Amino acid sequence: MTDITASSAARQADVTTLYLSEMRLRRLYSGAGVLIFVLLLVAGFLTANDRNAGGFLNGLPHIFDFPADVMSEAWEKAYDLPALLWQYFPSLIETINIAGAATLIGALIGGMLSLLVTRGLAPAPWAIWPIRRVLDIFRAVPEIVIALILIFILGGGPIPAMIAIAVHTTGALGKLFSEVAENAPQGPLEGLRSVGAGWTQRMLFGIVPQVAPNWLSYALLRFEINIRASAILGFVGAGGLGYDLRNAMSWGPGKFDEAAAIFILLFVTIVTVDQLGGSLRNRLTKGAKA
Repeated sequence: MTDITASSAARQADVTTLYLSEMRLRRLYSGAGVLIFVLLLVAGFLTANDRNAGGFLNGLPHIFDFPADVMSEAWEKAYDLPALLWQYFPSLIETINIAGAATLIGALIGGMLSLLVTRGLAPAPWAIWPIRRVLDIFRAVPEIVIALILIFILGGGPIPAMIAIAVHTTGALGKLFSEVAENAPQGPLEGLRSVGAGWTQRMLFGIVPQVAPNWLSYALLRFEINIRASAILGFVGAGGLGYDLRNAMSWGPGKFDEAAAIFILLFVTIVTVDQLGGSLRNRLTKGAKA
């Protein structure tokens, strides 16, 4: 009995020693990782500062000069603000239309492609890999790069911005939709297959009703992101509020009141869409869980 107790105590001591050894090793690796990260961060900052003619630290105290100038001029011309908001309201509608059309197109194409790349649902398993790589490329290329190429081909305007955002949205939503569909219960599919339903019918009536709330939730979230993206693309001549904002800022003092009006429109729109989209997403997902 004594031998058994001693043997058990020895094994427990060995396990404790091994555990402590592994914990020390993990702490060592974690500390080394943090140190490497800090060194890379410092090296990257110094490199960027040198390429910026060493002006980052010198210009840091003046970081709030431009916002202060914009707010000062906007305050002095506050009486013009309502008229300016109304003047740029059509550009806001254009920005929202670009984001909405791009989100709709990207969600439709991404939804179809997601069913073709989902394991266990794809009608042609051999096509999963190439289609996934296409979606990866769509996600990897920034919208602004696609927009610049399309502006060179098609000229400035909202169409290049819409296509660029739709391409990126297709890649992002295609991946998210596929992950949702992959976790959907397979019971309805088996029932539809047993009565002779084809692949399209199984997807429409067996998968889509299950994943629709989550798909809509992701699409709404992407719509919020696309509004910001469409405003940014305006800086490269893709239309919308971003284009007007670039023009107002390029003029400098004297046009800062117009820049302030555009900032206000963008801020109010993004916050409103974020709140409405978040509320609707919560209702959709809670309804899906119920």
